[in-house]
Amino acid sequence: MSSQQIDIVMLPFMAHGHLIPFLSLATQIHHRTGFNIAIANTPLNIQYLRSTFHQHQNPPWIHLFELPFNSAGHGLPPNSENTENLPLDQIGKLVISSVSLKTPFHNLLLDIIKKQGKPPLCIISDVFFGWVVEVANIMNTVNITFATSGAYGTLALFSFWLNLPHRKTDSEEFNLPGFPERCKFHVSQLHEFMRKADGNDSWSRFLKSQFSSSLQSFGWLTNTAEELEPLGLDSLRKYTQFPVWPIGPLLHKQLLNKSPLSSSSSTTQHAGKSPGISAEKCIECIEWLDMHDLASVLYISFGSQNTVSRSQMMELAIGLEKSWTPFIWVIRPPLGFDLKAEFRSEWLPEGFEARMKESNQGLLVKNWAPQLEILSHKSTGAFLSHCGWNSTMESLSQGVKIIGWPMAAEQAFNSKMLVDEMGVSVELTRGVQSSISSEKVKEVIGIVMEKEGKGGDMKRKVEEIAHQIREAVNDEGNEKGSSIKAKDDFISAIKTRKQEVFSASILDLSAN
Repeated sequence: MSSQQIDIVMLPFMAHGHLIPFLSLATQIHHRTGFNIAIANTPLNIQYLRSTFHQHQNPPWIHLFELPFNSAGHGLPPNSENTENLPLDQIGKLVISSVSLKTPFHNLLLDIIKKQGKPPLCIISDVFFGWVVEVANIMNTVNITFATSGAYGTLALFSFWLNLPHRKTDSEEFNLPGFPERCKFHVSQLHEFMRKADGNDSWSRFLKSQFSSSLQSFGWLTNTAEELEPLGLDSLRKYTQFPVWPIGPLLHKQLLNKSPLSSSSSTTQHAGKSPGISAEKCIECIEWLDMHDLASVLYISFGSQNTVSRSQMMELAIGLEKSWTPFIWVIRPPLGFDLKAEFRSEWLPEGFEARMKESNQGLLVKNWAPQLEILSHKSTGAFLSHCGWNSTMESLSQGVKIIGWPMAAEQAFNSKMLVDEMGVSVELTRGVQSSISSEKVKEVIGIVMEKEGKGGDMKRKVEEIAHQIREAVNDEGNEKGSSIKAKDDFISAIKTRKQEVFSASILDLSAN
């Protein structure tokens, strides 16, 4: 262990969509304070984080600690330490297995305290790790819960698992505690495993326990901005009754500067990908986008862990061709097939890929595409997305409208907020069990891509949100953005808490 003092210890959930925001947060906190920060996780996830640094060397202020983890001992395939390429049932096992990190994490903190003679200022842990609150209390420090998603979606997910409101009504609509009466939710917004939840299943037992414990934290950090989610943040603060600091969105700096990324600058951003493949795909996509008109292209991606059924894929392809809209589609094998397997032409209409290539209407990119570069390109006009939070923020920051197709987790709640509260999205369908028609695909694309009417209204709203995002993270000049102020408030709060603890200990010594 380094001789440097460690000021903050972080523990993200084992998923790329959580690891990277934690790393971004660590970087920003260090740049504002000079703090040394430790990130702990399983060995392969630490290896993944290390791969994001130049020449795989982490800077001296960040310390990466491996926590032992045996995936096979939890019924998982060998070397399965994050959610990448795991089906839902195995993701459930991974989530539940995370409790096994408690003892090694406890021992790591003991080592840190022994080395430096005092506990860290705080622990920042993921929302799924409620057990960290107890560990923090034992170590005489505090736990801060970091929600890598937005306030609205996080509160909806918490409220759902803590209350299971769909079980308390015969209607397909229900209210979620913590939200205003006008916010009606629908069972179709719930993934199948959420619909089946009855309080006795493994998901219910685990998440209720962890979420309840997370509500005992000193406070919460959220990956959003005050201006973006007035309803979500107000509701979350009333529900939790403790400080909530919106310190996001944590995005690539060039996205926030509204400057297009180049293929040369992006390869380290897409951690875990081969730089050669990244550069090659970047060049192919950028050159293809350069040939198309302003805001004319639809970008399609369902995130790194999702795909759609064969029938949905077929109808989506037919609808795209009928729409005459230029598109880039990040395509993977359909549901039921190995996502890493080679893509088969039989999963698409006969001759589809050849026709799209010949007409220059569509570019099919297998498995992975440079999303940041595509969204920041002037030709990209809309994003058909699973509404994962990182993708949502990347899209909104660039003034790119959204067509929602939520898949799992809090994504349907994010989609509802984008439609109902922000007015920047139209939802096409939900999940992999739904049926869609090519005509519906064509219709929704037409509505969203149009320059006037509803599409025009959406564009004006999403451009306003893009401006709000840039203002919120502005750290230049005299007037700091709301998210910068929230970071400073958070840092001040944990420093004040440390001073209060120190003063109390002095009083105790004096009394004795």
